[in-house]
Order: sequence, then structure tokens, then C-alpha cells
Amino acid sequence: MYKNSKFTILLPLIVAVCLAAGAVLGMFLVPRTAVPGSSVPERALGAGGAKLTKVMQLINTLYVDPVSTDSITEQVIPMLLEELDPHSVYIPVDNMAQANEALDGEFDGIGVMFNMATDTVIVLNVISGGPSARAGVLNGDRIITIDDSLVAGVRFGQDNVMKRLRGPRGTEVKLGLERRGVRELVPITVTRGVIPIKSIDAAFMLAPGVGYLKLTAFSRNSHKEISEALAALRGEGMRRLIFDLRGNTGGFLDQAILIANEFLPADKLIVYTEDRFRKRAVEYSDGTGRYQDLELDILIDEGSASSSEILAGAIQDNDRGTIIGRRSFGKGLVQQQFPFSDGSAMRLTIARYYTPTGRCIQKPYVPGDEEGYRSDIANRMRHSELFSADSIRFDDSLRYETPGGRVVYGGGGIMPDVFVPADTSDVTPYFLEVTGRNILYQYTIDYADRHRDALNAVQTLPELQALLDADTRLLDDFVAYAARRGVAPRASQIDRSRNLLTAQLRAYIGRNTKLDDVGFYANIYTIDNVMLRALETPGLPSLDTTGHGHEEE
Repeated sequence: MYKNSKFTILLPLIVAVCLAAGAVLGMFLVPRTAVPGSSVPERALGAGGAKLTKVMQLINTLYVDPVSTDSITEQVIPMLLEELDPHSVYIPVDNMAQANEALDGEFDGIGVMFNMATDTVIVLNVISGGPSARAGVLNGDRIITIDDSLVAGVRFGQDNVMKRLRGPRGTEVKLGLERRGVRELVPITVTRGVIPIKSIDAAFMLAPGVGYLKLTAFSRNSHKEISEALAALRGEGMRRLIFDLRGNTGGFLDQAILIANEFLPADKLIVYTEDRFRKRAVEYSDGTGRYQDLELDILIDEGSASSSEILAGAIQDNDRGTIIGRRSFGKGLVQQQFPFSDGSAMRLTIARYYTPTGRCIQKPYVPGDEEGYRSDIANRMRHSELFSADSIRFDDSLRYETPGGRVVYGGGGIMPDVFVPADTSDVTPYFLEVTGRNILYQYTIDYADRHRDALNAVQTLPELQALLDADTRLLDDFVAYAARRGVAPRASQIDRSRNLLTAQLRAYIGRNTKLDDVGFYANIYTIDNVMLRALETPGLPSLDTTGHGHEEE
């Protein structure tokens, strides 16, 4: 599994979100079950549908040259769906496995997290109990050859590496590994197996009594994963939960409903959907939730969409917890996946969903104008929304009120109760250069190599933090490393960005241990102003009649 370096807090990510906003399109769907009427009779196609059918028949039978109607169909279907809405999409056969992978929660592979920051496949973490662990692959190994093909230092792209490493379970792949302290390549044969994809990035105790949980997607197993994680955190004394949904682009609707149910008392409306015939499907909490007494904060941002917004909306509209961060993406459309006989599929919008107060939070769109829809988050940046709640304007006709008296709005995402602007105050040219050129991340890989035995011995967060605390020259060592790579020290800028640099160094080094993302988030939160604000915000905020929430500078 490819593990890219990620910086989820400051300006570099904000820009990345704008560039990648389109990636969330069409990614969120209800469980793939049969829908009555999905087999459409010819008479229901209407004159336009009959015309299209006739065109295809005439081309197939009378056109002067032989034509592949399959090829034409592959081009026409996406064009048809583009005229509907931004989330109705066609998925070709070649893309189906990747499209369903994160939602299904598993894939067939060898079970390693890797990175190619230096044009070499570096094993960051070997999944415990997985195929590579059983075969003897170690953290820090470099994969030089795959099935006797050289993949290091030859610009062998990460997609090609993934294709070589993955394959049907039970098949074998031969690896040639470069290992610190060993002169020759270490040959290892790994038998591929089922690799689970966890939808929880991290779950740990952030402070006494305060648990933190980062959910990256609503996959088929998310509710089960969260139930296990919350039980473990409660066993460690959790009385309050900071539930991080930032960047979570959604997933299965039923998982959002099950998770919301864990926090709500009986008979509370969670969500309802409405189809073209105004037929409603309504979901209520059943009172079996095990965490109804837990103090709850939910973190959202412009990358939180679909199921994330359903969960945040259910908590907000029932006055159950505090929503903290920035306005969410604004996706209120529900997709159903329809498979075709050739293995491809179509995800078609079949309903709109509404939060308990009756809000549809789908942001405006013009059918066929996908480019305009994709540019929404970039427009938010241009209008300074990410930095000031005052730049956000709501339509009074979409004004709603929660049972507790809080004013909320529909028509374009979930507005948090506590607005926390993006913070770039300590971002300096030095910081941008060492992160933009990937020098900081490369240093952490080098550091992990030099301290591999100590990092491999880390089993708990306290052990990791003690190890990092003991290295009092970490930042100085990095500055010297960056200087050797052409970035001259700039004392005043380094001092201003000291907290940003130190937190990232510790976070990426922490990820190079068995703790993986727990080691990352346990160190990065110190420069995350949304997380820090959440730690300072016990209980529900006071009511704000403007509906804009409270703003933190």
C-alpha cells in the first residue's frame, strides 16, 4: 500500500485540497443493493431513449466501415452522466477495483506501507501478521527488484510498483531487498494475501480523559472498527471524544447511520432521503448506542463530504455535540451503484439526503458544468472563507433551528459551531522550501535508517515521545541536512517556523514506527489549530443567532 507523505494542517494541504476537490466526485454511495425498477422497460426510455437506441443499431448494421460499438458506448455513457449532476459517474472495468477498494475495506497484496520519496521503494511499515511480515520483510528495507525486474533508481512509477506487488491471493512475488548492514540483496518470496484497509487512521488518548479518533472513510467495516476503538479508549479512561472527519470524503450511508446511533438517545432523527417521487426513507436512533454519555466534538473542513456531513449534521441538529473547524464540502446527493455485465458500473444519483432539521446541504451546481463545481473550494479560498467566517453568506430562506435553539443553514455544507480559520502565520519561505522540495520528509527517512533499531523497539506512545524528547538536537541536525542539500539556514525564519518544523519532524519519524499514523497524529496536533481549539472547547458553544458560529483568530 502506497503511503504518501502528508501534511494535513497548513497551507500546502489547503492548496492541495483545491487541486484535488474533484477527486471526491462520485465516491459516496449507499449499499449496493437491487433497486426496484432498475431493469428499465423500453417504453420508459421515451422518444430520446428510443432515438439513441436506433442510432446505435444503425451504426452497428449500416455504417460504411466496421465500428466497435463497445468503444462508442464507453465514450457516450460518461458524456450522458455529465449532464445530470457532478456525482453520477461511469466506472470502466479497469477502474472498478480501485474505486471499490477503500469502501470494501480490503485488497489482495503483500501487506506493506511504502514510499518512493527517493525514487526507491522504501518499506515504512510491515503490516503485522500480513504476508510480508510472515516472509521476513522488515521496516526500512528497500525494494530493489520485483520478480527480477529492477524498480529502484529507474523512475519506475508508484502505480507500476503497486501493480507489480498486488495480485490474486495465493500467488507469489519475488523481492530483492536492500537491507542496512547486509551487502548483498536479500531475496524473499512473499505469498500474496488479503490485506485489510483500515478506515481509522488513528485512535489514542490525546490528554487525560480525552480520546482522539481520525476516520478517513466510511467503508464497509467502519462501524465495527469504531466500536472496537471506542471501547479501547473508554477502557483507558476516555470521557470525551474528539472525532476528526477532516478530509473524509464519505462512503457508505449505512455506516454513517450506525455510527451516529452510537452517540444519540432513542428516537432521534439521524437522516432522511427523498427520491424523485418524494418517497422518503427515514432513519432514527434506536437507543442502543453505547456512547450517549460521551462528550463529543466533531472536526470538519472543506474536505469533509457526504457521509461525514450526514454524521456531523445529525450530531449538530440534535444538539448532541460541538462541530469545530471550517464549512464542509456540501454533498447532499445519494448514489446507487449499478453493475454492468462486463464488470463496469454506473453510480447514479437516486436521492437527496436531509439532516434532522430538514436541511439539504448540497451546494449549488449547474448540470454539465463539472469544472465550475470542481472550482468551488478554490473560490472559497479566493473569497477568504478559509480564513474568516465573515466572508460566508447564507440565504435566509435556508435558515433552520435546532431543538436547542441553534441557528443552522442549508444549501452548501455544514457550518461548524466553532469556526477555526486556517493558520499560516508561522509559514516562512524557509519552511515552504524544505517541505516543498521534500527535504524535510527525506530527512525523516534518513533519520529512521540511522535509528532503525531504536524505532523498531518502540511499542507505545510514551516510548516514542521519550525517544524523541531525548534527541535535543533534532532540529539542528535537520537544518544541517537541509544545508547540505542547498537550502541555506535562515535563522530568523527557522526560529519563526520552529514549532512547525519540529512537529513535522517528530510526526514523520513517529510514522516510521509500529505506531504508524498514531505516531504521526500524536505529534502533529501541536501545530493543528483546529485540534488545539477543540481541546479548549468543552461542552456546547453558546448559541449564535447569526448562524456563523464563533470565530477564532
